[in-house]
Amino acid sequence: MIDWDDVRYFLAVARRGSVRSASEHLGVNHSTVLRRIAQLEEQLGTHMFEKLPTGYRLTAAGEEILEFANQMEASLRQLETRVFGRDQSVRGLLRVTLPPFLSTHLLMPDLADFARMYPDIEMEILPTGAVANLTNREADVAIRIVLNRETLPPNLHGLPGPELSSAIYMSRAHLTAWHAGMADPLRWIVTNTDGLPGWAREGKIHTKGVPFRTPDAETQIIATRQGIGMTKLPCFVGDVDPLLVRVPGTDLHGHGTLWLLTQGETRRTKRVRLFTEFISRRLASHAPLLAGSISIA
Repeated sequence: MIDWDDVRYFLAVARRGSVRSASEHLGVNHSTVLRRIAQLEEQLGTHMFEKLPTGYRLTAAGEEILEFANQMEASLRQLETRVFGRDQSVRGLLRVTLPPFLSTHLLMPDLADFARMYPDIEMEILPTGAVANLTNREADVAIRIVLNRETLPPNLHGLPGPELSSAIYMSRAHLTAWHAGMADPLRWIVTNTDGLPGWAREGKIHTKGVPFRTPDAETQIIATRQGIGMTKLPCFVGDVDPLLVRVPGTDLHGHGTLWLLTQGETRRTKRVRLFTEFISRRLASHAPLLAGSISIA
């Protein structure tokens, strides 16, 4: 059976005349487009393009395939419009993907509020930083940290939210001991396997040259609470922890902007629209904490 995604890649190259332009439009790399085209050609048993110095030109077989591909696309769009346009009930499955720290340390009370407001919506929360394929409906809404909006795939609808900052934290008890001149040097608690990052050279407090490493974010927080060392955390995590405090002499670090991402007709369904409007308001209310402009610890 022909994969619609392969046809979609074929249409992009046929309409734009080059693999590079098609890859930019689809938000994928060059090799992915070539692989999809080759896959479809093998399945159909024919060459669809001639590669010329000026770009890609359809063969006679390609012209014929283009006609059917356009019909397929039109039919799918009509189906989406009818099915998703009708899906205006406040019930059904809603998949939301977001970075783990956001779900466990900030937004879970808000997600709980939404679940109570709409008890007939079945919520599936996917706490991951990986990019979910919204086109294939692995998720309905993605909350992502974006450094540059130009990197967002063009097929996604994006709603920008607050700025996100991080700071360097240590145990409040260890800072008290340091002020009293009774503290031992701390380690840098890092999550990478290479050398110390640039931020690990900041601050007034002396550190050992031997770092403490862990790939797990929760272990990173607990190790900092225990006075093992200092580490960088999102401000919405470190500033609300009564056992942690920002390290004197260190600066805020900008991480990017939080974006709410949806795709195609899915974003017009009532449950998705209600959720994006709700969580956008809640994120706005958290903006000072996310940016590190207030500390409530």
